[in-house]
Amino acid sequence: MTLRRSRHNNPRPNIYAIILAGGSGVRFWPLSRESSPKQMLQIVGGDTLLRQTIQRINGFVPPENIWIVTTEDKAQDIRFHIESLRSIAEKIQFIKEPSGRNTAPAIGLTAIYLHRLSPESVMVVMPSDHAIPEKENFLSDLELAIQGAKKNYLITFGIKPSRPETGYGYIKANRSSKTEVKGLLKVKCFVEKPDLETAKTYLSDDSYFWNSGIFVWKTSKILSEIEKHLPSLYKTLREIEGLLFSDLNVRNDPNILNRFKDRYSCLENISIDYGIMERSHKTLMVPATFQWSDLGSWSALDEMIVKDDGGNILRGNTIDIGSQDSIIFAGERLIATLGLKDMVVVDTPDATLVTPKKRAQEVRKIVEVLKRSGREEHLIHKTVERPWGSYTVLEKGQGYKIKRVVIKPKAKLSLQLHKRRSEHWVVVAGEARVTKEDQTYLVRTNESTYIPKQTRHRLENPADAPLQIIEVQNGDYLEEDDIERFDDDYGRLTNDQ
Repeated sequence: MTLRRSRHNNPRPNIYAIILAGGSGVRFWPLSRESSPKQMLQIVGGDTLLRQTIQRINGFVPPENIWIVTTEDKAQDIRFHIESLRSIAEKIQFIKEPSGRNTAPAIGLTAIYLHRLSPESVMVVMPSDHAIPEKENFLSDLELAIQGAKKNYLITFGIKPSRPETGYGYIKANRSSKTEVKGLLKVKCFVEKPDLETAKTYLSDDSYFWNSGIFVWKTSKILSEIEKHLPSLYKTLREIEGLLFSDLNVRNDPNILNRFKDRYSCLENISIDYGIMERSHKTLMVPATFQWSDLGSWSALDEMIVKDDGGNILRGNTIDIGSQDSIIFAGERLIATLGLKDMVVVDTPDATLVTPKKRAQEVRKIVEVLKRSGREEHLIHKTVERPWGSYTVLEKGQGYKIKRVVIKPKAKLSLQLHKRRSEHWVVVAGEARVTKEDQTYLVRTNESTYIPKQTRHRLENPADAPLQIIEVQNGDYLEEDDIERFDDDYGRLTNDQ
């Protein structure tokens, strides 16, 4: 992948880009799932939101100064997801939260690490799932923000409202007050998400801005602000620092890591906006010159994607007649719509969403019902990407599951066994190299092999073309965590295929 050089490509060794990537984007269900969250989807632009975020900042800071903050259970999938960025991906650092505790703990933990590395460094904190198509304007505004951060201010970015939005928090700026850095505005207060009538008054008042959730500050400054406004969080972060850095030789000691997880799970679940930004008197704002959307719901696409003559956004295998101002996302299956108005229709192989556009913010309620019901449609798609390829669940029933497995050229799965299921493989395209206990043999197109329960096995593709097999599983338990690994090319420790 070739990255276009920006006029801002003069890497700054003391600036660090912190990308927050722990969310799941439930309001973009059914396209987003727990295992395939919004930041890993290509919704707008030519790449996924996470990879766009990395490319936006790469060159402005060196790749080793790009740190991704996410939870342990998502880190591995994200690492595989950014592999296509090649040499950049190899240098990116990860901060892994034992569990999600909101943005204040995540940023505080990252600041602890970074402060030990470079005490006077500047942190650029960015969500991984925002759409910012105007890179040059973003980087110019970022230069201004860094000037303010170096003078010990907490800097945020305000977006000039284009509509009376009720789904965003707002910033009220003081336009009459001068600041130390020309172009920055003093923050008067932060405002919670308003009702529609209040949002209309904000739209007509040039002192109100949308809160973008993008921040810039010195590491030392954010830590001092956490100490002042969230003393309990600060105290626990310092305890965690003592655990992780008191002796670098024991950082991988299971006992210390378990104590770290216990302490981190006790941290208050609080956002950086509420915990720090709304309480601090050292906040300034950049009035952003770039187009921005946090893509908080399907209706947010209205400002980011080109529409047809009827005001519709159509993607995928669609036929539409006479609809207006609607959003229709289809996959391979044909979705035909007739005379819709202000609607959202999103189709995936295992779930379809139909909702009035004005209620798109409520999609999270569907995900909550799915979770309470124990259904898996909020967790995974029928097709699941893996570092070695992908698998698609074709059918499942009592005691059986049928998958189509596609393995990349020269790739192989881990050496593994299943305690509660057997597997029968039929090669439909390509040639498979199969390891079964002490045997290794080839299985060609239109041939099959059987792997009993409790049998060590491995599947490989030795060829230069993709390998496709049909896998039939039988057993009393067919979930992905019935796996024990003995060797793996991808360093996976979790129990997934």
